[in-house]
Amino acid sequence: MKLGTVLVEGAQRVAVAVDTPGERAVLLYAGLTMADLIEDWAAARHGAPAALPGRPQASYTALHAWSVRDPEAFWRAITEWFEVRFSSPYDTVLADASMPGARWFPGARLNYAQHALRPALDPARADSPALLYLDERRETGTVTWAELARQVASLAAALRRLGVTPGDRVSGYLPNIPQAVVALLASACVGAVWTSCAPEFGARSVLDRFQQVEPVVLFAVDGYTYGGKSHDRTAVVGDLRAGLPSVRATIHIPLLGTPAPEGALDWTDVVDAEDSDAAADPDTAGHHAAAGHSDAGSHREPVYEQVDFDHPLWVLYSSGTTGLPKAIVHSQGGILLEHLKQTGLHLDLGPDDRFFWYTSTGWMMWNFLVSGLLAGATVVLYDGSPGYPGTDAQWRIAEQTGTTVFGTSAAYVIACAKADVHPGRDLDLSAVGCVATTGSPLPPDGFRWLHDEVKEDLLIASVSGGTDVCSCFAGGVPTLPVYVGELQAPCLGTGLQAWNEQGRPVVDEVGELVVTAPMPSMPIRFWNDPGDARYRESYFEMFPGVWRHGDWITLTSRGTVIVHGRSDSTLNRQGVRMGSADIYEVVERLPEIGESLVIGIEQPDGGYWMPLFVRLADGAELDDPLRDRIRAAIRGGLSPRHVPDEIIAVPGVPHTLTGKRIEIPVKKLLQGTPLDKAVNPGSVDDLEVLRFYERLAAERAGGRP
Repeated sequence: MKLGTVLVEGAQRVAVAVDTPGERAVLLYAGLTMADLIEDWAAARHGAPAALPGRPQASYTALHAWSVRDPEAFWRAITEWFEVRFSSPYDTVLADASMPGARWFPGARLNYAQHALRPALDPARADSPALLYLDERRETGTVTWAELARQVASLAAALRRLGVTPGDRVSGYLPNIPQAVVALLASACVGAVWTSCAPEFGARSVLDRFQQVEPVVLFAVDGYTYGGKSHDRTAVVGDLRAGLPSVRATIHIPLLGTPAPEGALDWTDVVDAEDSDAAADPDTAGHHAAAGHSDAGSHREPVYEQVDFDHPLWVLYSSGTTGLPKAIVHSQGGILLEHLKQTGLHLDLGPDDRFFWYTSTGWMMWNFLVSGLLAGATVVLYDGSPGYPGTDAQWRIAEQTGTTVFGTSAAYVIACAKADVHPGRDLDLSAVGCVATTGSPLPPDGFRWLHDEVKEDLLIASVSGGTDVCSCFAGGVPTLPVYVGELQAPCLGTGLQAWNEQGRPVVDEVGELVVTAPMPSMPIRFWNDPGDARYRESYFEMFPGVWRHGDWITLTSRGTVIVHGRSDSTLNRQGVRMGSADIYEVVERLPEIGESLVIGIEQPDGGYWMPLFVRLADGAELDDPLRDRIRAAIRGGLSPRHVPDEIIAVPGVPHTLTGKRIEIPVKKLLQGTPLDKAVNPGSVDDLEVLRFYERLAAERAGGRP
């Protein structure tokens, strides 16, 4: 199969009349996806184009065009379809469509956590699992919807007793465990602003992030387990407490069994406290009851602070490889609507699903995973190594938990292919209907491997988005076919285009990924960014008023999307732009290559040097025959222009703390920039790997490090 080959046809359309959103549970059983149903319903209620029987691609293209052309009708339809609860009505959907500065749903008040915990109020679902959790011991634990709501209620009451008020920041130094989910929801419940880092981050990396936002509460574990080993983090937590004078309370979570440090509160004491929000503050409880919470005094239901649509929900961070990480602020309402759309329509999640994504709390995909609760799905949390004790670890978790929608990285899929893993043969993955991948473009071989080694009727949802919007610009559409090496389509409500240097849209050509219309989950601002200067510089400098994301893509004439890699690290040889991801896909097919990195460097004499760095697989040697095979593979799979000038064996390829390959800092090092100026040392996974490139640059310049 070659690029563009159809792997899986879209879901079979069944002609059914849909009158109300409440009918969806019954009709989904008849073989429809939720995306099918909202298309018919929106056509009847909101002026969306009618579906074209037997023509799913044309139907989706028309629906997508409408969702971008008429954002007010589309996003109003989303709020109605998913029964968003506004405690105060909105004046209009989109008061200002400027980018940046779009104003969504002014006047509306709501709460993200209230929507995430709706199933707890359903007697038929209260005792069913909201969370399944496990670590490397593989013992599955369960938190029911009722218990999750109880813990959130108790913790929200505790936060209020600690003086946390709307807008205060609450931080977590936590792995992917239920306590992290409870802490996020409790923070949202009181209108606080959540922010988190994974415990593998060192103190400097965490402080680079948390010091920007000045949290008043710190949730912290004493350590974590990874790769079969325990990692004590008590000293790091001590450094964090010392470096965050704004923190008034530390809540200790003893994963390794250590007692709470002096002055810290213990998680169990806080969550098992008898006080409810109402008992803690009768006046506040009365205020919330007046806002529509008639059972605000219930110990089992949290009291939800009603906040403006654009009230901050959380702060996420960019990788920060060349300076302090950008502190990206998303709103409660914007994330609520965007994640309802993504989980409910593009992933087709519902109450019968179990949603597992391998992630950490330092990556936006963790926040997205938690939003699976919005769709009523059971969220699967795994705390541990992605490949321990074997490469098939994630597939075994999917089997054990009955996962229906499984998210992972493209790198993991390729690692499984190279390790000769056969999950469909060796495991019972009958429940898995969709595998979604992100982090980097899924190469064509990854599509083929998933199709051949997991199941043939698998929905392969390769997605592309970013921390910047905590969502996807393009990705899965359950009603459309899957083509090898291609994302199925731009997402609904996303004005995705490919633009050339002149700012004109192009089709079937490589161009800059731009978004021409505002999305509710675009940042409301960066923290501590006077005049939005850094925000504008990050996305709107190249094309004023249009979001430029920094990826090279091809938008094909059949509506699919191909991602070629970052445009800010583009290879430009003989005036032709090339995506590094295309080279990685070809090179890393070779069994001798563990990972690769290609850099293009403009030389002072006007020349262009394009080296390919390769981390070899165990036992492999970079000799002349292997170099010849690499060159032949690139020449045959791409073009002679893609063949590197040199192929150099390296001890490793550097990554950000969330696992993304680093290109720009390596380019700067090779151009002679000192290491401390080329990269923020706290943002990379292995600083010694970067020192290798620094030494290489010095040797090429004729000096010594």
